[in-house]
Amino acid sequence: MNEQNQFDWVDFYREFAVKLLAYKNKRGELVEKVRTIYTMTGINMPTLEKDNDLVDIDPFTVFGLFNKKITEDNRIKIIQSIASLFDVKTQVPTSFDSLPVLSPQNATFYYFIDQRGQEDIDDLWDLFASALAYAEASTDQNREIFSRYFDLVMNKKGSGNSKITMALYWISPDTFLNLDRRNRWYIYESGKLPDSFVETLPEIQPKLPASKYFKITEAVRSYLQSEGSALKDFKELSFQAWMHSEKVNQQNKVEEGKKTSKAAFLRWFAPLIQALRDLGGSASPAEAREKIIENEGLSAEEVSEKIGKNKVNKFANEVAFARNYLANAGYIDRSLHGVWTLTEKGKTVNMTRELASDIFKNVLSSNLEKRADESTALADQDVHTVRYWIYAPGKGSCRWEEFYDEGIMAIGWGEIGDLTQFESKDAMKAKMKEMFDENLTYKNSAHLTWQFANEMKIGDIVFVKKGMHQLIGRGVVMSDYEFDASREDDFKNIRQVDWTHIGEWPHPGQAVTKTLTDITPYTDYVEKLNAIFEDESEEDLEEVEKIYPTYTKENFLSEVYMSEEEYDKLAGILHIKKNVVLQGAPGVGKTFAAKRLAFSMMGVKDVERVMMVQFHQSYSYEDFIMGFRPSTNGFELKRGAFYNFCKKAEIDEDKDYFFIIDEINRGNLSKIFGELFMLIENDKRGIPLQLLYADEKFSVPKNVHMIGMMNTADRSLAMLDYALRRRFAFFEIKPGFTTDGFKKYAAGLENEKFDKLIACVESLNEVISEDESLGEGFCIGHSYFCNLSPSTLDDLVLSGIVEYELIPLLKEYWFDEPTRVKTWASNLRSALK
Repeated sequence: MNEQNQFDWVDFYREFAVKLLAYKNKRGELVEKVRTIYTMTGINMPTLEKDNDLVDIDPFTVFGLFNKKITEDNRIKIIQSIASLFDVKTQVPTSFDSLPVLSPQNATFYYFIDQRGQEDIDDLWDLFASALAYAEASTDQNREIFSRYFDLVMNKKGSGNSKITMALYWISPDTFLNLDRRNRWYIYESGKLPDSFVETLPEIQPKLPASKYFKITEAVRSYLQSEGSALKDFKELSFQAWMHSEKVNQQNKVEEGKKTSKAAFLRWFAPLIQALRDLGGSASPAEAREKIIENEGLSAEEVSEKIGKNKVNKFANEVAFARNYLANAGYIDRSLHGVWTLTEKGKTVNMTRELASDIFKNVLSSNLEKRADESTALADQDVHTVRYWIYAPGKGSCRWEEFYDEGIMAIGWGEIGDLTQFESKDAMKAKMKEMFDENLTYKNSAHLTWQFANEMKIGDIVFVKKGMHQLIGRGVVMSDYEFDASREDDFKNIRQVDWTHIGEWPHPGQAVTKTLTDITPYTDYVEKLNAIFEDESEEDLEEVEKIYPTYTKENFLSEVYMSEEEYDKLAGILHIKKNVVLQGAPGVGKTFAAKRLAFSMMGVKDVERVMMVQFHQSYSYEDFIMGFRPSTNGFELKRGAFYNFCKKAEIDEDKDYFFIIDEINRGNLSKIFGELFMLIENDKRGIPLQLLYADEKFSVPKNVHMIGMMNTADRSLAMLDYALRRRFAFFEIKPGFTTDGFKKYAAGLENEKFDKLIACVESLNEVISEDESLGEGFCIGHSYFCNLSPSTLDDLVLSGIVEYELIPLLKEYWFDEPTRVKTWASNLRSALK
């Protein structure tokens, strides 16, 4: 990539900085434009002031709106709206190489109105103006003015080297050196710059004075311009610092995983255990926190530190996280709520940092593994296997603070007892009628209790609402359903939750009134809720490698009933060709095989890297790639399933991803794939092409494999598009009655009638194969006879398969040969006598 494209943000940022300076004395107008940015983009406006009542803003915070950890799509949307509102003529950038970004939890350069000084925002404007003046003309006078404001702002509470120098770099990267953490590491510690040079640099101190900042900046500039440096300016240095640190992080990832986690809240594991010991083994959350403060000698500043745009108490939040993990690991009694009590194991444990790290990883891993084990062939209709819920903790959310403190979510109906005793919703309804009012239906109540006990899973996301127009929290479910009979109130139905957010956010539109609602099917709604919290994820929680159950070729062959030779052929074809269509008659297990083929090639049951969709006559390019969809404000551009999947795979290029398309021949393929027909070819992967609806170029990553499925017996469909045939390999899946796996399964059933029926079906398949109007593609598959066990297999089950599945199929095959249908129907029935 040449420099003009690589750093195409520089000119845009420079022009915008000049345009922004004109609002130094028109800040009310600027505030309105900031609000308009979020109206135009449809993105939720971040919290820029207490209660979001924005009255003033500085220019660096405006730049921070699109220079923080947000999605690339949102970043470009914001920049496009800025270009329009501020009449920026320079082309909107598409590459942001070398650009450092803010943490979303700390993205304003000022404190909120009740905590900042009267001149704080004015001083930021003066620094901005003096920086632009110095960048334009580096005279002694301009330097002196800039230095004065640099020192003034740097020494304000909340400022620091990273934030201030990062902001200066945004507006003039050729003048100001960014000294964020990554760049400081690269310059001072990475070993990429000569030791003899680094030794001459001033030491970095927490709040650099302008004099030292200039010494470092000028020394680094001189080095970069020397013959000994391959990098020639601050932009190249910043980009290389990012590249090299990513490489080092990747190299260290496995080794770090073997050592200790860096999640910040782990530091409270041992202090919390000790505090509870000092308090006799049991205490309320508030008492435990107070004891930790006393034991650790924490300062008022450490205890009161706020994080996130809604200023959550960091200390209390991290201690609550620590309690949840210790409870899940068995060191704190998870059956007691409202009080934190050590178990016998907790009373004696030596809680080292290494053990804390192991607990953190093991709890997450076991939860993820448990969830992955629950997956079935069709359980994951898209890549996001997590379900989303919206929840009210008590009437008017009156129990929220209590539940947040305890690390739980709870619902009522404790009077009917442990919810796991009920085998159905009807049983729950009957109990409710018996105990309360027999004239009520309890339809909604039974649905709520059934879902809470049986359908909610570990790893699900819970959004907490208050009333119909406000969100007050978000969390991740961390336990199975629990019944706590010891609670004195009605909220005896419990799940452990890691509450990741607490605060106040406006709800997009009107929330449902029910206590608990599964909102997963409402994808647009879920997307809006996720976007609210997108910029507020905990920065200090490391990204933990998810662990899924191993899945090998042997697992595949034991479940799918395919010969080892056929499996090797299929896996080899998919690996080389990238795209394969599994074809065969109904009942040969194509859908079941497709997902397990993906698992076996990945080596693990990683449901996050597999996505399944089904084509139909109405499926379109807009569903698959992108297109305009109706919204509350007219129409907006929505990304489709395949586009989003490719973007997910693109950033994880070392791992294989599998996109599965059921009924691939039922869609209008030219309409669905559009210009992507070329990009899915194995030798065209990674080649970008201009998309129809967006001003961007898109490519299909090399690590994406496509598995299509089609029924060869479907006569209602026209011939497949030749363009598809050329780009996919076609693999026939045949009935697996003769495979070792099916023979072992059949032997385990120990049922003579089953064996006779299978022998009859095999003979029938020979006849179908030799029929010129049918052929092998119409043979009866083995999946009609799967998922049986000795306890469930009886004459009625076998008769049902024959009468209601096989004979109707034969009537369709031989609709013009009733005698043949009658003969084989008789043969099948006779096998069961």
